Amino acid sequence: MLKRGFDIVMAAAGLLVLWPVLLAVAVWVKLDSPGPVFFRQQRVGRHGVLFRIHKFRTMAIDAPSRGPQITVGADPRITRAGHFLRRTKLDELAQLFDVLAGTMSLVGPRPEVPRYVALYPAALRDKILSVRPGVTDLASIEYRHESALLARAVDPERTYVEEVMPAKLALAARYVDEMSLRNDLRLIGTTLSSLWGRG
Repeated sequence: MLKRGFDIVMAAAGLLVLWPVLLAVAVWVKLDSPGPVFFRQQRVGRHGVLFRIHKFRTMAIDAPSRGPQITVGADPRITRAGHFLRRTKLDELAQLFDVLAGTMSLVGPRPEVPRYVALYPAALRDKILSVRPGVTDLASIEYRHESALLARAVDPERTYVEEVMPAKLALAARYVDEMSLRNDLRLIGTTLSSLWGRG
């Protein structure tokens, strides 16, 4: 209950303070390339319930038909605005609406698409899906350069499934075991520092 209250207050405050930034990003996305402002995708949420995550669109509207679900290196499907939005994670700010809606939390395991969740070991799947997915988490910090890492792989999809995803799941399970408001505040601070501080 305390975590949910914290999420509501902080998400509402974030939207109130950042609305000029959100508006500017929305206008930039719309002017930069044809298509909607928001990208919506089905993800697996708490207790396995499916929901639609929101992000500011960073790829061409025909991106799904032109490549895999994962993004690798300097993906040609990414728009000009998208490169900046992804690098600064400004595209993720749209998820503050998901936090208010109750489908996400500010901090929690990042939500995956169904096809990858189906590959989770059963015990880990139950543990990770016992909490709301988050806008940021340990894995988001440790793997913030994931796209560049996958670009160096011979088979990016296989590397993601066999190496990156298991490491992310271990970090997600650790978060669930150690979950507390204090840790959430620390992770939010570390996320901001990694993005706009040391990088």
